[in-house]
Amino acid sequence: MTAISHRQSEILNIARTSGRVTVEDLARRFEVSAQTIRKDLNDLCDNRSLTRIHGGAIIASGVENLAYEARRFVAADEKKAIGAAAAAQIPNGCSLFINIGTTTEEVASALTSHEDLLVITNNLNVAMQLYRHPRIEVIVAGGNVRRADGAVIGSTANDLIGQFKVDYGIIGASAIDEDGALLDFDYREVQAAQAIIANARSVMLVADSTKLRRSAPVRIGHISQIQTFVTDAALPASLQKICQERDIQVIEALGGSANGRDGSDAGQEDDL
Repeated sequence: MTAISHRQSEILNIARTSGRVTVEDLARRFEVSAQTIRKDLNDLCDNRSLTRIHGGAIIASGVENLAYEARRFVAADEKKAIGAAAAAQIPNGCSLFINIGTTTEEVASALTSHEDLLVITNNLNVAMQLYRHPRIEVIVAGGNVRRADGAVIGSTANDLIGQFKVDYGIIGASAIDEDGALLDFDYREVQAAQAIIANARSVMLVADSTKLRRSAPVRIGHISQIQTFVTDAALPASLQKICQERDIQVIEALGGSANGRDGSDAGQEDDL
């Protein structure tokens, strides 16, 4: 692994704090050219310290997730679009689980105009978004609250999830492998996600395309266990193939297309 310069070390520190860095902001901060910054980012990506995204980079940790506040800034616009597209698939008068995650929180935010929903969640941020709405009933899983992000995790929360059989389960993932494996960083979070998958009639995965370029150590399950995948951009060919073979509906929140179950749009997505 090549040694990094002082400026590259500072870029890493900024990325860890804010969740992402952009070429434009870094060039202005360090008073160097955009070309110089792009070389720095390429070097850091070669060292597997960062992962490139359009216009910048994010931390490429395969062991530890970004801090909650930092994750909120990563692909923020994409997550908001995903949340709106996912909420549009949820009818009034149904029951659903909403799991931990900044993207699942955007789904909750987009559900506030729905009526007659029963929402079971282990995410205090989701509960705070929804409990004020008179046509939405909220049940919060009990157990230990993780101070960093308001997640309720542990066996007590999982036991509560297991007492329900709901119409929809909304889950996220920290990383999605090219073979379709859904991955996360905390085995306790993974156990909650697995309980949701087991107790929902239809499972919806919400994840932006940066998750396709990340790694995480704990396996949630496989994409074949879900029915709908809402993301922001076209999938790579390997995942497209799995979704088509498994009859998974794929919704591109920013691409304006949905394909999978009926096959009518199959083949129209380009690789990332």
